[in-house]
Amino acid sequence: QVQLVESGGGLVQAGGSLRLSCAASGFMFGRSWMYWVRLAPGKERELVAAISWSDQSARYADSVKGRFTISRDNAKNTVYLQMDSLKPEDTAVYYCAAGGLWSSSDFNEYDYWGQGTQVTVSS
Repeated sequence: QVQLVESGGGLVQAGGSLRLSCAASGFMFGRSWMYWVRLAPGKERELVAAISWSDQSARYADSVKGRFTISRDNAKNTVYLQMDSLKPEDTAVYYCAAGGLWSSSDFNEYDYWGQGTQVTVSS
């Protein structure tokens, strides 16, 4: 049974930090690109960050570059998103998603999704 369980969301003031975690099970985490995707009210889903399974190279949306850091621990089947210098516009539900061997920005190509964790940044 595949599971992606996010944790670490919450309410934080602007300028603060949060660290999201996503614990994965039931699939080959060590051979999967991993993604963080967010959905804010009234907006489309946005790919926030992605990390490869091989060399752990990472990519970021321009909106979070320099503030967010994605990382993974293949031994623990867990992917993280460190979010610093948070802004009110970062308020969203953050989802962890798993892809295949190759990176993709097409959400339809992601194999598995978590339930999401709410992040709220107050001004």
